Amino acid sequence: MRIIAGSARGRRIEAPEGMRTRPTLDRVKEALFGSIQFDLPGSLVLDLFSGSGNLGLEAVSRGARLAVLNDHDAASVRCIEKNARAVGLFDSTRIMQADYRVAIERLCGEGLRFDIVFLDAPYRDGTAQDAAERLFRLGMIADNGYVVIEHSLDLPPQPVPALMRCKKTKHYGDCCFTILERDEPS
Repeated sequence: MRIIAGSARGRRIEAPEGMRTRPTLDRVKEALFGSIQFDLPGSLVLDLFSGSGNLGLEAVSRGARLAVLNDHDAASVRCIEKNARAVGLFDSTRIMQADYRVAIERLCGEGLRFDIVFLDAPYRDGTAQDAAERLFRLGMIADNGYVVIEHSLDLPPQPVPALMRCKKTKHYGDCCFTILERDEPS
């Protein structure tokens, strides 16, 4: 894996050892970031299931003001910190180790509202859907912000009327990204 563009372009990052994570492939990440590149400068980003820090570090390299990188796994958090330092982006990150629900509550308590949230959770356990709903319910998505969920083709996130709606979905083989935005009550 590598940082594709921006200030840390071409710098390699490592994945945590073992099979606990499923890093986003470079070609998929490149397509995703190509579609959101103009939203990144000056943004506040949350990478809630960060794994290696791949998505959040890419966002900071491309101009995000700050990326909060969270993972519940201690080995992943050590890997995120190592990667952030190795690519020279540590000062533009905040690294947390917490269950996603605890992380959301902490960040909400601080009054943070994110422009872009990456949810690259395990595909089949429903955590990405739950996290997205929590973030929207708690008002943690900025007015023009959105949530990006990585998922398999057969498990798309579900819109919740008057809370969140699908803006667009991009397919890359069996891997997909869906962008969710606020769905204002009518």
